[in-house]
Amino acid sequence: MSFEEGTLVSAGLIKQIVARVENLEEQKAQLSQEISEVFKEAKSEGLDVNVLKQLIRLRKKKKEQVAEEEELLEIYRRALEQ
Repeated sequence: MSFEEGTLVSAGLIKQIVARVENLEEQKAQLSQEISEVFKEAKSEGLDVNVLKQLIRLRKKKKEQVAEEEELLEIYRRALEQ
């Protein structure tokens, strides 16, 4: 509904929602900065950050999904060799 149709919107609710989202956005920015610092540390230790990020992405997936993707990747590689 719109304001024209007589909908009442609680100013308190709006302020609460906006404040929560802003707080979460702040936390997200802080976490992103911390993650960036960890990757900088890893790089300074001689680790390949791109490989670490790929490893982290893979760990989030189910084992079956990873196995299927690896199998398809191998099939595609073989196709390119022909």
